[in-house]
Amino acid sequence: MTGKNEIRELYMRRCLELASTAEGMTAPNPLVGAVLVCEGRIIAEGRHAFYGAPHAEPDAISKVGSPEILKKCTLYVNLEPCCHFGKTPPCTERIIAAGIPRVVVAALDTSSKINGKGIAELRNSGIAAEVGILESEARELNRFFYTYHEKKRPYILLKWAKTPDGFIDSDRETPETPPARISNSLTQTVDHHLRSRYQAIMAGTNTIVMDNPSLTNRCWYGKNPLRVTIDRNGRLDSGYRIFSDEAEAIVFTTKPETDYGNRAKILPYAGLMQLIETLYGSGVQSLIVEGGAALINSFIEHGVWDEIITFTGDFMLGKGIKAPALPAGFAASERLGSNTVSRQMHG
Repeated sequence: MTGKNEIRELYMRRCLELASTAEGMTAPNPLVGAVLVCEGRIIAEGRHAFYGAPHAEPDAISKVGSPEILKKCTLYVNLEPCCHFGKTPPCTERIIAAGIPRVVVAALDTSSKINGKGIAELRNSGIAAEVGILESEARELNRFFYTYHEKKRPYILLKWAKTPDGFIDSDRETPETPPARISNSLTQTVDHHLRSRYQAIMAGTNTIVMDNPSLTNRCWYGKNPLRVTIDRNGRLDSGYRIFSDEAEAIVFTTKPETDYGNRAKILPYAGLMQLIETLYGSGVQSLIVEGGAALINSFIEHGVWDEIITFTGDFMLGKGIKAPALPAGFAASERLGSNTVSRQMHG
């Protein structure tokens, strides 16, 4: 027989499923799903579909035709309802006005504007508000949001492809020599799926010069990320693909007079931690760092990373550019065709 807690967890898992369908579309807002339950069955569902769209709670409430039914419902939602005006009115006001008697929340919203205030407002209005159903799963889903508000920096993913003998590329003297193709078509698709979910992507000057990457999402549904690079000495110019019209770009440089084109925002560079602080101040909640090895190693050395993903190919190079040194820790792996994909979390 299914117990009360198991049933509540089923409803909350549905909230998480609904929320996850909008990955990459809601930033800087979190991913939120909601379900309304009346007499043991779900009668309405909602989600925050994209930034500026209605939030999940009012989206679900709007789908119930009878106000009297709402007064018998329990609202399940994976994140504490907001209690301030933003792009939309406070969700707490809509819940209170609907007369919903009970709200079950997975996790608190720890941003400074909310952080328990939404729950307090509901309780002060006589609503029974419970917090903590599938909290860890809810925090994992919104790890970008929580990292940004609690650590005051973007969630940082370091990612690279390497050979089994530990190289990311052959030694190349000019950009005319093509790079070693380590990733296969499956892991390239994984790569672009990640780009659709993250707000920003970063590569260093040497990577831009030698590979001339677009850093856009071409193999998955969704938007292109903001493109970020460091160009200390003005080696780059508007002709590189990173400065195309496909997406915005930010250049951190000590040579602000360099012409990077109309789509590039030029910012001063004063070290890695200043760069991260600037991205945080610009509202960037998630960042992929793709290379090169020196740039990735600098993030590892400073201890400012949350996740590492590596794609390991099936051929040896023997010599070339050494891959970054993986920090100690457990990495889960799986095979995707000729590649092995490994994921390691910080801490």
